[in-house]
Amino acid sequence: MSHKPERLFSRLTPSTERTLADILRTERAGGILLLIGTVVALVWANSMWADSYESIKDFHFGPEALHLNLSVEDWAKDGLLAIFFFVVGLELKREIVAGELRKPSSAIVPIVAAVGGMAVPAILYTVVNLQDNGSFDGWAVPTATDIAFAVAVLSVVGRWLPNALRAFLLTLAVVDDLLAIIIIAVFFTDEIHFQWLAAAVACIAIFGFLAYKRITYWWLLMPIAIAAWAFMHASGIHATIAGVALGMMVPALRGKGEKHALAEHWEHKWRPVSAGFAVPVFALFAAGIAISGDAIATAVSDPVAQGVVVGLVIGKPLGILLATWLVATFTNAKLDRGLNWLDVLGVSFLAGIGFTVSLLIGDLAFDGERVAEVKMAVLSASLLAAIIGSAMLAWRDRFYRKLYESRSNPVVGHDRMGDAHELAAEIGGSVDESSKKED
Repeated sequence: MSHKPERLFSRLTPSTERTLADILRTERAGGILLLIGTVVALVWANSMWADSYESIKDFHFGPEALHLNLSVEDWAKDGLLAIFFFVVGLELKREIVAGELRKPSSAIVPIVAAVGGMAVPAILYTVVNLQDNGSFDGWAVPTATDIAFAVAVLSVVGRWLPNALRAFLLTLAVVDDLLAIIIIAVFFTDEIHFQWLAAAVACIAIFGFLAYKRITYWWLLMPIAIAAWAFMHASGIHATIAGVALGMMVPALRGKGEKHALAEHWEHKWRPVSAGFAVPVFALFAAGIAISGDAIATAVSDPVAQGVVVGLVIGKPLGILLATWLVATFTNAKLDRGLNWLDVLGVSFLAGIGFTVSLLIGDLAFDGERVAEVKMAVLSASLLAAIIGSAMLAWRDRFYRKLYESRSNPVVGHDRMGDAHELAAEIGGSVDESSKKED
């Protein structure tokens, strides 16, 4: 007996639709604030007040006895980004337990796509850096996706695109974040102090036990979370890993009498703090680089910068599209009706916007040397990927808008349906009559 082929990017459940809408609203605002923080950093670093920018970045404070006498830049990188990764941990837990990643049939596409979207950029970066003066240290820089920027661009140019495509980008970015976390923990840890790591694990376990028991007093959980972060920082493992671990310990299923699961509730409360404050402030102190003719010439001729640009702009979309095509080719899965591979390609280009985590990995990989070139490459590549992706999706958005208008207006639907067929033939889309009747 033949099995009905599974549809890639098919319709979402009502609960997933609501969750998606909430995330899109927050991430769009977060993307705008992130852009503002980046622009302010660039203007400030290239103005007559550039010295004050560097002075503030390098200003140190914090208890030296606890190894926490850090610069403002390091506090933003190690401290504020821990909030961002805490939200990532909550989202990961929810997706694995109750979301798109809980079923192998729906999880396979974003997981394979995320792996392809990280492997191909790393390979291309390595190939570019086989030349003289190249460095393999930054292979992980072009592997990350900045979900806030990507979703912000998608929400502006793709208002008529199917929600399943948006959910695909979000789920792919969640898996991408998980892989980036593993990369940071495994490849960017020089020395581990196991006594501090054990203390961090103990605090994380206590935090998880209290959350499981629904003992959620902030005055109790907050000190435990801060202690876990401090111990993780002292252990030699990047402190943001503590944020992910804490988020993963929060229950993602509703308890008796609960309207929302604790992970969903906390994600709703902390996402505005992450997207509206933590990440934009990180961008303010991470994206400020001096731009001049000499700096641009140095970056253009540097294999490291070249590898980052090639990895993000070419490697990311190529890896995601190739991996998704392989799933569709070698499994019982097909694109959902009306969708086209151009839609997937456009979304894949948006995944090449690798801002926040790429900048973080760049700092960890080069530790001062070549950091300016890496940051310039990340900014340039992210901008280029955003332009290409938004142009493609705006083009596809026009098709879906015309298709929606033809279906929603029965008086002129026949004439507009002809226009939609004509437009579909022009740009490679399809109009499924059976799905039209179902709608």
